[in-house]
Parts: sequence; C-alpha cells; structure tokens
Amino acid sequence: MAVGTENGTQTANGQSNGQSNGHLNGNGPVEPHIRYIPFAYSSEDSEATARRLVLAIRPAWESADSKVEFVRFTDGITNTLLKAVNKKAGLSKDEVDKEAILLRAYGNGTDLIIDRHRETQNHELLMRYGLAPELLARFENGMMYRFVQGSMTHPEDLRKPVIYKAVAKRLAQWHAVVPCITARTGHSRRNSKNTDFIVPSEALGDAEFQQIIDSVAPGKPPPNVWTVMQKWIFALPTDTEAQRERQAQLQKELTRTVAELSQRPGLGTNGLVFAHCDLLSGNVIVLPKPQQTPADDSNGVTAKDTTIDVTFIDYEYATPSPAAFDIANHFAEWGGFDCDFSVLPTRVQRREFITAYIRAYYAYQGKKNGTTADYNEAAEVDRLLNEVDVFRGLPGFYWGIWALIQATISQIDFDYASYAETRLGEYWAWRDEISGDRQRAGKEIPLREKRWAQEQ
Repeated sequence: MAVGTENGTQTANGQSNGQSNGHLNGNGPVEPHIRYIPFAYSSEDSEATARRLVLAIRPAWESADSKVEFVRFTDGITNTLLKAVNKKAGLSKDEVDKEAILLRAYGNGTDLIIDRHRETQNHELLMRYGLAPELLARFENGMMYRFVQGSMTHPEDLRKPVIYKAVAKRLAQWHAVVPCITARTGHSRRNSKNTDFIVPSEALGDAEFQQIIDSVAPGKPPPNVWTVMQKWIFALPTDTEAQRERQAQLQKELTRTVAELSQRPGLGTNGLVFAHCDLLSGNVIVLPKPQQTPADDSNGVTAKDTTIDVTFIDYEYATPSPAAFDIANHFAEWGGFDCDFSVLPTRVQRREFITAYIRAYYAYQGKKNGTTADYNEAAEVDRLLNEVDVFRGLPGFYWGIWALIQATISQIDFDYASYAETRLGEYWAWRDEISGDRQRAGKEIPLREKRWAQEQ
C-alpha cells in the first residue's frame, strides 16, 4: 500500500520520451531518461541522507540564504515519503511549494514484491499523458519527483459523492487513454532469508520459472494482475510446514480464480486496462481550485462545491488489470486500513460511481479515436456493475497474499499478519456467499457481504 501526503502533493504534469524493452500496444516504446544518483536514503540517518540526495538535484539550495527542511508523511504502510522544501526568507508558501520535492524511499525488502523498473516505466508512461508529476531522479532505494499543491483525501472523503464521482472520472481516463505495456514480469526466486521458494516442479531454470509466472492467465499479455499474484505466491515464506501448506492453499485458489475470472469479457484490449491497483485514500488527491473558498474540512472541499478535480499518485502497483478489479479494489479502500466494512459503498453508491465512470470512459475513448462514442449507457452501467460484484472478493485475496510477505520483511510498525487474515477473510466470505455454503451452514451473513448487498 502506498504512502500519502499532508495537505499537498504532486499533480499531473511533465513530458518525456524514449525507448525501452517494454511495448505500448502500437503507441511506441517507452524508457525513462531519468537521472540516477548513486546514493541511498537511510532511515537511521534520515536528515543527512535526504539532504544529500536533494542537494544533488538542487545544488542552489546549498546557498547561505537557503533554509532546507523536510516534512515526513506517515499515511502509508510501505514506503517513507519526505517533502523537501527551501524556506528562503521572503518566499510565500505557494512559492516554496512550486520548487518542493517529494523523496520516496522504498520499504525494506519491497523489491521482492514490486518491480521497480516497471514502476519507473509506469511513471514515465503516465507523464506522457499528463497524469503524473515530473520524475526528477532515481537513487539507490527510491525516487524524487515534483510536488504541486493539492489535498490528500481520507477514507471518509472517498464516501462523498463529489469526490467519488471525480475519482470515477479520473479512473476512467486512466483506463480509456493509457495503453498497457507488455514486458516480462520481474521476479525474485528467494525470500528475505535466502531460502528457495517452492515452485511447481523440480529444478526449474530461470526461463521456465519466468514462463510459469507469465503464462498463469493464458492469452493475457504479461505483466498483469494475475502474474503479479503468481509472483507473490512464489515469494511467500516457506520455512515451516504451516507456511508451506498456506502457500499450497493460496496457489490452488489462484488457479481456481484465474480459471473463473481471467477470461471474462471486459473493457480494454484483451479485457485489460492500465490500472492503478492501489487506489486508497492517500493516493487520491483533490487538486486546488482558482480562488477557492474557505474549506470546511481537511480535503479542501466546501459545502458549495459541486464538481472537483482529482489526481492519483504512487504507481508501484499499477499493472494491466480488469477494470472491474481496479474499481472493486478502490471500493474496498472506503473502509481504510481498519477495514471498516460498515462503510463500503452500497449498491446505489456503486451505481452512481459506475455511471460517472462509464460516461467519462466513453467520452475519453471517443476523443482518443476522434469519433463520438456510440454506446448504450444503461446497458454498460449494468454490465460493469455486475462485473464489479463478481470481482469484489479478489482485492482481499490480492492484499492478503501481499500482507503475508510484508509480515516477514517490513520494518514498519504495522500488524501485517492480522491485516493479512482480515483481507483473506474477505475472500473466503465472498467464496462462501457465492457458493451458498454460508446459507447452507445456517451462518449469519458477514458484515462486508451484508453491506455490499445493501441497496442504499
């Protein structure tokens, strides 16, 4: 899960070009031409190492009249995020923020579950479409990019119609406009204790191992959400018999889920769109309005606002995915890290979100193709509403596997083990509900499923 910001963040800007070993489905290759700084950030010497990195790209900040300060953001459970500013005398806050930098250092061991080269490609790709901030530099264990004022949302904000409709429109733009990059799925074959993973057959070479990951969902170009989950299952700890049994159980469930869901028709090419896959509140930013009236809450939205604009940040989990998964995953985040199932979107709220999404999706599609979109809105809304219902259990499976790995590698003070069980519990509750096992056993419907079935 990515890291958020305080009352500001980067917004969409920047242009770039280049070449790569990735492909853009007919839109040309892409490769980040981004400066690399051969230094690392250390949490044990945060101020000094952050300053060294920032001064490498802002040498003028070493002047005698400079006043470099760092603001730490703590809204995430994966990375470290610092905002670097130069509070020179006489500058207004807006002037300071125009030159501010965000420094993001990767969490311990997260290369095991996140393809950092792929993340940089994602950032470069989104910059091309005006959907990401300018990426200024990479360093040994992170990256630095521009900061532009805006307001981070919180879980309760996601439930406000003015915000969730804005999120729907921006997500539709991602899905309709940004092409999917095809490439090998990055992988590691060893866990943090340097113990061999269990793999499906004996003595597999790298090529065979790669092939297993990339072909987990036949006909779907890698990487995609299915290859990511396969990679994560291979990365699970296997030191104990209980861990090996858990890995085998999750592998069986992935095979079952891929068979049931991966070939369903959907939006995009091959039923895949360029998806964010981590659209929690900390990654949704309300952009400032010109001459904005005084805000009545922290996200800058006033009672008089009827429309707002948002942007998304942090692209480390972005990958081709069914649109329904990306939307269902966002809906799960309405409950925050506490997984408050009582506030997940009702059917009426989901329909409102999806209606705004469908209108924007086909408008962007038409603009991209130079045509007027011809579609049946009611039918498309009903179709996607049903697909999101079908995919509602998958986010719990996805983040449950992720959290089991994080529990063994992360140095962040967060109870990943409990989080894993809560998220996997969502998946099992969904399975019991759609199979009828819960009803046949005479058990009470779980809160999450009860809320999901609620009309208003």
